[in-house]
Amino acid sequence: MSSIVTKTAPLLPPSDPLMTEEEFLARHGGELNVELLDGIVVRYPMPGGPHGYIGNNLAFEVTAFVKQHRLGRVFGLDTLIRIRRNPDRLRGMDVAFISYAKMPPGDVPEGVITVPPDLIGEVKSPSDTWNEVFTKAEEYFDLGVPVVILIDPDTRTVLVCRRGQPQQTLRVADDLTVPDVLPGFAVPVARLFE
Repeated sequence: MSSIVTKTAPLLPPSDPLMTEEEFLARHGGELNVELLDGIVVRYPMPGGPHGYIGNNLAFEVTAFVKQHRLGRVFGLDTLIRIRRNPDRLRGMDVAFISYAKMPPGDVPEGVITVPPDLIGEVKSPSDTWNEVFTKAEEYFDLGVPVVILIDPDTRTVLVCRRGQPQQTLRVADDLTVPDVLPGFAVPVARLFE
């Protein structure tokens, strides 16, 4: 008489359930350099001085123009934006402009940004790959963001990106303009790095 041996699949440890936007905000809402990517908390290394300095320079220039012309609001410092729900994906934006047409004057709504900004600026961190940077830009385009500005501190270049169009590469001798979003706005690229 022969015995029969049945193999079973190895038992795997239970996986953590995916985190929702609400759980993420309750646990990590006050932290920097953390995002929720399809329900999983992802922490990023601190990007360092050049990243913060350049991002702040872009935010300053855009904010000054937007406030002078009363066009809307400018957000910075890893303000979270909802990319999608189920599984929940939240990204931290370096700089974002949202017109009053999309977010009327008054109190800024609590929580994450849920409307697509008119413009997002991202400074490439030392730990970022270009694939990661462009993936983030594509996610912004999928939301309906018309212009994404990508800044590379290493090469001192600025890429102005629009969905379906060739990116525009600007160097320190050029002026950054985005006439389709901020008519009349112009800043020397060199000023972002000074």
